[in-house]
Amino acid sequence: MKISNKVKSLVLIGAISTTVLTGCSSKESKQETSTKGSSDYAIKLGYYNCDHMTAAPVAVDAGIYKDLGLNVQAVGNGKVPEAMAAGQMDAGYIGTKGLVGAIPKGSPIVVAANNHRGGSEYLVVANDIKDPKELIGQKIASDPDGDLLWTTDYGPETGLPVDSSKYQVVNIDSSKDAYLALKTGQIKAFSTCDPWGSVAEKEGVGKIISSTQYKEKNTGKEYNCCSFSLNTNFIKEHPDLAEKMVLAHTKAIEYIYTNPVKAAKIFAKNYSVDEEVALMTIYKKTVGEGRTLTWKITGDEYKNNLDMYKDNKALDEIPDYDKVVNDKLLKSCGADDFDKFIKEKVDPVFPKGMSYEDWKAKAMEIDGQN
Repeated sequence: MKISNKVKSLVLIGAISTTVLTGCSSKESKQETSTKGSSDYAIKLGYYNCDHMTAAPVAVDAGIYKDLGLNVQAVGNGKVPEAMAAGQMDAGYIGTKGLVGAIPKGSPIVVAANNHRGGSEYLVVANDIKDPKELIGQKIASDPDGDLLWTTDYGPETGLPVDSSKYQVVNIDSSKDAYLALKTGQIKAFSTCDPWGSVAEKEGVGKIISSTQYKEKNTGKEYNCCSFSLNTNFIKEHPDLAEKMVLAHTKAIEYIYTNPVKAAKIFAKNYSVDEEVALMTIYKKTVGEGRTLTWKITGDEYKNNLDMYKDNKALDEIPDYDKVVNDKLLKSCGADDFDKFIKEKVDPVFPKGMSYEDWKAKAMEIDGQN
């Protein structure tokens, strides 16, 4: 399969893995595991400071976890993959490439629901960079050798070499920290999701010189950027809580679609950005770029990712699809049908193609009535 320059794969580097879910041997043993210690168990949830992961802080601050009787301790930073791989977190919003690449390493993780289709990723440079080639030899918070987007997009679009030795590559834990490093002159470029690309341009700190979408323009073939993942040990020990966590994930995404202003305020607070930037981000995720936030798993998006990693030799070992994704909890948790939800609750209010100005006016009207 030939991969076009518009193939997208969000690369959030980390060691994530999974095993196939198995049920208890009997109804009685399953119930014992389900109830023992579950009511007061503190669930550890991790996510990145990235617009793709918005459901995490929304589920906390909108009271969705609380309403479902869940005690969740959420942390948003760049150490999520390592913590998940080490079995130190129960749930996490994680980049799919890192997840797939770590499966042979035995980390106790499984994709429990989709999180984001499509969406944007940016290469942001300091304002004093007039020609992309001025980045050669400079400090950048992006790894051309480890990030497939350099091969599929950043390199071809800018003419920059896809070779980490040509730059001073620095490792920065989160996009927020990378943005601050750019703002203070410590680096000259970084790759990121929003809101940090938009914030850089809005504040006059930097500019976007290459942007991406997670699908091929010519064929329309889609890829997955990131997933809602669960620790398989957590699933085995607390199956009732695991099921509720998946349900909460879907309800958080519904909240973002139907209460966009309130969701934007939560986003602005948790990501420390201007509320207007947050509103623009929510608009992109739910209307501007399509209905990109989703819990729906078709299967094709993940299979396309696996093919892409194989064709580009992006990973040393690529597991089978059934080692990556297990949608049993998604099917049993009572989640709404995503397509039906969009058709009945979103399309009549925020139709596709709606301008940002019209969307914002309608969103303000709706949340002002709640």
